[in-house]
Amino acid sequence: MGDRQDEANQNPLRGHSSQSAFLDDMNLPRPPLSATDIRSAFQQIWGYDDFRSPQGEIVETLLSQTDALIIMPTGGGKSICFQLPALMQTGLTLVVSPLVALMENQVQELRQRRLPAALLHSELPAPQRKQVLLAIEAQRLRLLYLSPETLLSTSVWQRLCEPSLQINGIILDEAHCLAQWGEAFRPAYYRLGAVRSALLQHKPAGTQIAIAAFTATADPQVQQVIEHVLQLKSPQIFRLNPYRSNLSLTVRSVQTPRGRRQGLLTFIQAQPKQAGLVYVRTRRDSEELSDWLRQKGYKTAAYHAGLGASDRRRIEQAWLTDTLQFVVCTCAFGMGVNKSNVRWIVHFHAPFLLSEYVQEIGRAGRDGKPAKALTLVSGWLDSEDQQRWKFFETQGQLQQQTAEKLLKKLPKQGNVTEVAKQFKESPIALSRLQNLGQLTWSDPFHYTIHQSDRSQTSSQSNSTRPMRDYLKTRECRWGFLLRAFGFEDEATGFKCGSCDRCKQGHC
Repeated sequence: MGDRQDEANQNPLRGHSSQSAFLDDMNLPRPPLSATDIRSAFQQIWGYDDFRSPQGEIVETLLSQTDALIIMPTGGGKSICFQLPALMQTGLTLVVSPLVALMENQVQELRQRRLPAALLHSELPAPQRKQVLLAIEAQRLRLLYLSPETLLSTSVWQRLCEPSLQINGIILDEAHCLAQWGEAFRPAYYRLGAVRSALLQHKPAGTQIAIAAFTATADPQVQQVIEHVLQLKSPQIFRLNPYRSNLSLTVRSVQTPRGRRQGLLTFIQAQPKQAGLVYVRTRRDSEELSDWLRQKGYKTAAYHAGLGASDRRRIEQAWLTDTLQFVVCTCAFGMGVNKSNVRWIVHFHAPFLLSEYVQEIGRAGRDGKPAKALTLVSGWLDSEDQQRWKFFETQGQLQQQTAEKLLKKLPKQGNVTEVAKQFKESPIALSRLQNLGQLTWSDPFHYTIHQSDRSQTSSQSNSTRPMRDYLKTRECRWGFLLRAFGFEDEATGFKCGSCDRCKQGHC
């Protein structure tokens, strides 16, 4: 797989003409389509006998040009739900994705099936980028993966606005990132809601572009943020609860930094030769902890966003092929890296957000076999976690204060690109104002600030309180998670029987 992936990365459009011909040769049925037609296409492309519920219903929804919000656990087969409708329609589907690794892995799998997909991101060399742009113009693609920032770049946006380019849908993959990152450090996410209406202005009358948001974790508040920001129109909502019966959850208190390391080492020793992941909060933690564990004789490596693309791909492949037993990583690792036999996850540092936690533990036990998730938290002699949480929340407060100060200086109407040249912090400030209901976008580039009730406060989708409450809960941990993510009925009286609370008889 590594050699094929290297070849695909060097030749991003190799075989696209033959891929399109291959798709045509399959003689896939075209709309209007029956459930039998859809299942037949699914069998031809992926070779599976039938869908897992509710995959078939989601595919039908997207083919009917209906907006949708899909919440399915990690490993639930979300990507097929939007890839199949894209392949069964003439025209282009845009897949907005947060991470290069996620895009590369999905596109690589599609290319191996000789399907017309490509990706655009900031790390792509100029010649390859040019080839993809030409493929868009020639309408040789069915799926185009790109980040929010790339979607809104001038060269890409101009091509997407061409009246002759048929765009069927916009998919937001890992949609929880919109709520987690859009207001804090990737403000392009908050401009996505204006994309559809802006594109339609350049398309023939009667054109429809559906929007579908996919994620493994979204509590009711995050769901509202996604629906509001993306301006979903009467979306069909598919929600599966996050419970995984094969995954046991444990939280363990450690009294000192040294005790935290020893707790990790003891746990890893009890999982000989089993694949896992260790999550830390910072690049420095990743480097220092992986060095320490290598000295203890373990095959591991540090992984974080500060590494070059080639180093990240090399570490991913080493872990996927079991050359490395585990990776010591920040939250930059995981999305789009598909390994079914992960037996354990350790959060050396607890995540700030409950949605982040559920995403990361969901990478264990995807083969359905027993898996473990351990979180280490500071005891009363070690205030490290409390300091980290306080810093995270303070940063959010500082950004809010910056937005309020800039409100007095920013033009009431403007182009975000031009305004950012004068006020460096303005894109994030504009996202904050949008979240407060004080700003609207006429298109993805032009905004208008409104005077409104200043007593309104920003949403707390990035609050650490739910995560803190989870770590301290005395009820079944899975029951807590079910309730936190809006599955109240399933949570009532729920006992998983395998988490530390259930085993201790607290629930």
